[in-house]
Amino acid sequence: MGAADTRGRLARLTRARCVVVKIGSSLLVDADSGRLNRGWLESLAADVARLRARGQQVVIVSSGAIALGRRHLGLEPGRLKLEESQAAAAVGQIRLAHAWKEVLEAHGLTVAQVLLTLGDTEERRRYLNARSTMRTLLALGAVPVINENDTVATAEIRYGDNDRLAARVAAMLAADCTVLLSDVDGLYTAPPGRDPDARLIPEVDEITAEVLAMAEGPGSAYGSGGMATKIEAARIAVSAGCHLCIASGRVTSPLAAIEAGAACTWFKAHGAPLAVRKQWIAGSLRPAGELVIDEGAAAALGRGKSLLPAGVTAVRGRFERGDAVRVLDTAGHELARGLVAYSSADADRIRGRKSAEIESILGFRGRAEIVHRDDLVVTRKETA
Repeated sequence: MGAADTRGRLARLTRARCVVVKIGSSLLVDADSGRLNRGWLESLAADVARLRARGQQVVIVSSGAIALGRRHLGLEPGRLKLEESQAAAAVGQIRLAHAWKEVLEAHGLTVAQVLLTLGDTEERRRYLNARSTMRTLLALGAVPVINENDTVATAEIRYGDNDRLAARVAAMLAADCTVLLSDVDGLYTAPPGRDPDARLIPEVDEITAEVLAMAEGPGSAYGSGGMATKIEAARIAVSAGCHLCIASGRVTSPLAAIEAGAACTWFKAHGAPLAVRKQWIAGSLRPAGELVIDEGAAAALGRGKSLLPAGVTAVRGRFERGDAVRVLDTAGHELARGLVAYSSADADRIRGRKSAEIESILGFRGRAEIVHRDDLVVTRKETA
């Protein structure tokens, strides 16, 4: 790999619009004392502040709540029962959130805590609510700090690790880059501790059976995800158009280290996040209903605008917020497909009306757009 290849890989981080950073428990919590690695956390906060100063959005997916909480509860080393993990998470989460608040606010950054469960990314309404909350936080300049809600999660519905949670969040937000910081610096051809000829793979263009065979199990006392879960996270991320980097966090200022050329493994995405998402909307979802729009709205869609209620003349079918719908012109030709922001009943009540009237009509302040342009794919370029 030449210098140009290296610069190209690093640009995935330095030029990303939105970056998701996952931190493993073994980095945040000292294995011997069970205490927070405060100095390291402060160095990462400086990294985050530098990215924010460049105009980049940053989302943190943080492990460590259970590891912090177990010491305060006097729980013995070793595997915890489910109820013990939940109790430890309840105690540790408040300490973890406070630590993030202190180190990031020292750089003038507003911090928000978001707890997610699997259902929040699988069930459509909860997915939309979680995505909307995080998008709003980012738009307002906050840094969301996300963790799995271990206090209520059960063994059956848990992600099992925050690597995949980070990838799900990245897909949810159409992020450009995900960085998994842990106690390993990337994917090797073989376990480096057992094979002196093992070599680091700097870039993975495609996740093949050979790549999967290189995965190892969990490697630390606190972490729940090994290389296999990191590769699975990479599969989720790249399928959503998001590059993913596995890098060591065993250095101060780990993001700066990556930018300086530290050893790591990049999983390459083949397509921009929004483009991948729109392909999914256009071809993978079965429309639940239809919106008929007037000529003015049709022309606006052709210019890349969102669909406003004022341009809708008819609502057909039964659908809920977040369902896929077809957008038709008055002659019945399909112009676009998208994810609707209102149920069919509410959409019918606000059709033809100005966005400023939505609250008075429905009794709540919904979105100004009935289908936002980020959730809409034009399927026919010629508008009536």
